[in-house]
Amino acid sequence: MEEKRYGVYSIRGAKENEWEEAMNLAWETFLIFQTKEYSKEGIKSFQEFVSSRELKKFFLEGIYQLFVAAKGEKIVGIITLRNQSHISLLFVDKEYQRDGLGSLLVEYLSHYVLYENNRDYLTVDAAPSAVEFYQKIGFFELAPMQSHQGISYIAMKKNLRYIRKERKTNERFF
Repeated sequence: MEEKRYGVYSIRGAKENEWEEAMNLAWETFLIFQTKEYSKEGIKSFQEFVSSRELKKFFLEGIYQLFVAAKGEKIVGIITLRNQSHISLLFVDKEYQRDGLGSLLVEYLSHYVLYENNRDYLTVDAAPSAVEFYQKIGFFELAPMQSHQGISYIAMKKNLRYIRKERKTNERFF
């Protein structure tokens, strides 16, 4: 899917040389907003995940997809996709939060998943503090809170079938 412009932002697939900047954004944003929710084990698990050489290898092979939101040349938000329909990471730079950028990233990814991967749903393991955000944009809870390697999350899902119907009337994104 090609780059899309949303006001001052552009959203597109990440370039190979943008991996480190994107993972640094995820780590720094995690440190600011998420560390209160997680144990030392969870923080360490997350750091190991975003700095994993294997994860970068999967990105380079196209198995793990990274999309970036940029304002000019600066990456200000990221969203990643695994297994063709699962959001793995979603982070927006602290300076750009509460501006709708997270919602735009999910909307961009929703269209990608629906039209490029031919899947009619998205899933996410939402941090407890992100559940309300995901609910506002159409996700629903699949299971109660769980924990793995010190990271607590709530499995959520969003059905994307409605996008096909709205495409004719909503030209904002296409």
